[in-house]
Amino acid sequence: MVSTPLSAPLNNAFDYTRSVGPTIGAFLTGLRRKQIIGGRGSDGRVYVPPPEYDSVTKEPVTDFVDVGSTGTVTSWSWVETPYDDHPLDRPFAFALIQLDGADTSLLHAVDAESSDRMSTGMRVRARWAQDRTGDIHDVVCFEPAERAEESGPEPENASGEPVEMITTPVRLEYTHTASAEESYYLRGLAEGRFIGGRTDSAGKVYVPPRGASPTDGRPTTEKVELPDHGIMTTYCIVNVPFKGQKIKPPYIAAYVLLDGADIPFQHLILECDPAEVRMGMRVEAKWKPREEWGYTLENIEYFRPTGEPDAEYDTYKHHL
Repeated sequence: MVSTPLSAPLNNAFDYTRSVGPTIGAFLTGLRRKQIIGGRGSDGRVYVPPPEYDSVTKEPVTDFVDVGSTGTVTSWSWVETPYDDHPLDRPFAFALIQLDGADTSLLHAVDAESSDRMSTGMRVRARWAQDRTGDIHDVVCFEPAERAEESGPEPENASGEPVEMITTPVRLEYTHTASAEESYYLRGLAEGRFIGGRTDSAGKVYVPPRGASPTDGRPTTEKVELPDHGIMTTYCIVNVPFKGQKIKPPYIAAYVLLDGADIPFQHLILECDPAEVRMGMRVEAKWKPREEWGYTLENIEYFRPTGEPDAEYDTYKHHL
């Protein structure tokens, strides 16, 4: 009987927080007060946004230049059907805009209502957000300037601390269709079983199973059911807290080699004092209540020590 491959929507998302340094920080701090800032390079050209390093001398760019919030469209592309994360929820243009006083173009959105109003060479001006925080979204978009000489609003007086950190949400949504091997592995988890795969009688057992041997490319042909216990080969103790962390540090993240498998996978180790953790420790799966099981390794809350004698190093030294 041929099983249908499993398929499910996946949504990978996280907030990326980074320090911005003096150059990008100056640009973002300027946006907060309705001022767009460029950086002058050693070739005399004004770049917007300012680059952190000069492309010729490789030295930091320190000559910051105020440019206008109006400019000229140098190239554009119309977006008829915006996505959820696009800057506008109605048709708009992505355009390269050369701001007055700049020598390079800035990519941003133009709210022109219709593609008929868009043209290369058209004048546009920035539409500023009412509440500005010091990121690129302080410019909501650009909009057609009614007169070629029309200028943008006057920058506000500087206030507040310089922008030093920003947080950027990152998200990727897609539908994943599992391979035949991944599908029987996930179906096994939904039944409380580990099912790996082997290419032939002499091949290694991989869990999760691969579609083919990564060594010689032979296709996986044999399913191998494995127990839910094995050896902890290597580990680290997590002491650093971070946003979204579900477990209070310190805790143990480790590679677990199930008995009969040839490759370990990563999982949590709990019910164990971090001071007593060691390589070769025998561990077993702690499954969630059956009514919470799905097609996921999250059916296992964590692994925990079994109390059995540690495995000899020689028995797992080739699986580190």
